[in-house]
Amino acid sequence: MTLLQPHQLIDGRFTVDYLIKQGAYCETYRVTDIDGQPRFMKLYVTGRTPKGLVDADGQVAEIVFSERLKHKGVNAFVARGTLMIEQGVAQYMVAEYFDGELLADRLQREGPMPADQAKAVMQALLDTLHYLHDVHHLLHNDVTPRNVMIAPDGQPKLIDMGHLSGLVMGVPQFDVADLDLHYCSVPAMAGLYTPRNDIFAAVAVFYTMLTGHAPWPVDLGPIESRVEQVKALRRARREHPDLKRVPGELRDMVLKGLDCLDERFGSVRQVTYELSHPGAHHRERSDSDGATASGTRSRHGDRGGEAALDTVDVPVKRGGGNGFADIAGMAEMKDMLQKRVIFILKDRERAERYRLTPPNGLLLYGPPGCGKSFFAEKFAEETGFNFMLVKASDLGSVYIHGTQGKIADLFRKAEQNAPTVICFDEFDAFVPTRSGEVDNKQAGEVNEFLSQLNNCSQRGIFVIATSNRPDMIDPAVLRTGRIDKQVYVPLPDLEARREMIALHMKGRPAADDIDYDALARLTEGYVSSDITYVVNEAAMIAAFNNELITQQLLLTTIGGNKPSVRPDVVKQYEAMRERMEGLGKHGSMNPVGFKAD
Repeated sequence: MTLLQPHQLIDGRFTVDYLIKQGAYCETYRVTDIDGQPRFMKLYVTGRTPKGLVDADGQVAEIVFSERLKHKGVNAFVARGTLMIEQGVAQYMVAEYFDGELLADRLQREGPMPADQAKAVMQALLDTLHYLHDVHHLLHNDVTPRNVMIAPDGQPKLIDMGHLSGLVMGVPQFDVADLDLHYCSVPAMAGLYTPRNDIFAAVAVFYTMLTGHAPWPVDLGPIESRVEQVKALRRARREHPDLKRVPGELRDMVLKGLDCLDERFGSVRQVTYELSHPGAHHRERSDSDGATASGTRSRHGDRGGEAALDTVDVPVKRGGGNGFADIAGMAEMKDMLQKRVIFILKDRERAERYRLTPPNGLLLYGPPGCGKSFFAEKFAEETGFNFMLVKASDLGSVYIHGTQGKIADLFRKAEQNAPTVICFDEFDAFVPTRSGEVDNKQAGEVNEFLSQLNNCSQRGIFVIATSNRPDMIDPAVLRTGRIDKQVYVPLPDLEARREMIALHMKGRPAADDIDYDALARLTEGYVSSDITYVVNEAAMIAAFNNELITQQLLLTTIGGNKPSVRPDVVKQYEAMRERMEGLGKHGSMNPVGFKAD
């Protein structure tokens, strides 16, 4: 039985026409307003809606987000409200209704699209994603051909905002069971939802338009376990997808977007450029006289039609959040930073009274997967600062010296949004040690970093650099007045592993007899990303079978997933730690991390 009945009047404004889709806690209808205009209504039963989809004020997040969106690429918001139904309080939203067609249905009926038509749809889709990412700092997280609607005027619209979120590094608030894995990046499968996941999905949709099928078209139907589905796709993605139907000039763009190349897109804007200028990036790289494809030698590139390309496209996450409360373990490290760094950053008046100089930056180094970037984000939340996460690809440029311009623009943007924490992930890629093997272009980029880092705290900027290879970082960066503190982040100890498992299990349907101490002992040698993965994998199996997460299920999952960092690699990092402690003679603190077991 449906929640609403045909001809039912809602709040005196909308008359129900018919049901479109029925779900466990949400239903969609076509309705007609008092002016006779057809509309689309989505109705949530508040008591049945998962807690992760409801904000702190008890409002359904999709409705709150949708009310803010005003763009031609999304359904126009019309109204929202609440009503009492037999099942209790319900919240609804009403949006425009149009007689369009799902992109998936069109492809099934007509087959692959001509390249020009596919590019037009892709351009419009990227424009919508750029709006979500840059204007509202939101991720769609579910870009697929079934969520792209082609309006009668040919304008593509991105629909189904039920998975909208900010940056997710762990357990997402939204339901992942209904996500089409063919359009999920590998990091998203492990719980990392960033703009690059939307980029991956959009390029996968573009590939589908050109070929008629998803990249790596693995038939997941016979595979019942979602964990096994993930494994099947990961195996398939070890090889490049079939590019026979992809025009030659677009193949590099598709491979970059599908994470098949070392160089990857850091923003939607970069994808838009390469889609509009196919092959331009590789023409520029192969230009023997060192000029750009347009012949421009300006430090900031061609300031004619492509000025926007030289501005950095890194979102700013506004201050707020739970801070260190979200971090399991690391009590000694958190306490030290509170006493040695955070109180100075938060209480400038006291710092000035005691003539304390605010620190500029912090290097977090150690084995991969120990949560260094996550710690940086939570550090920003603890201080109340805004946060910018920067990957090496975010500063890439098709112009000579364009990266230097982007570095300057990044610090300028951080200063405009001060106080700001900038986190440079895998910092050794940004500032490799300068030697005879480093070209002049890269040396110039390191020099630009040195200039921008000098006393950046005076501009309201605090830099956190993360690295698995601190020995590859230019030594000039690691001195007082630049990145002046170094902290070693080793593998989590027994207590930290127990807290991590408990934190990841929080809010999930689980049996009452989970023995976290036993699980912590069995995960010795696991890094934080390993623990995140095994808990998520157990949760996916339980969700698929609609059962509680049990101790036995967690034990089985742990048994099937060994630590990702080998013991010999850990020993290498311990030796590296001893060498790095020698850098402390310029004011660096001794490394502090987890307590040893």
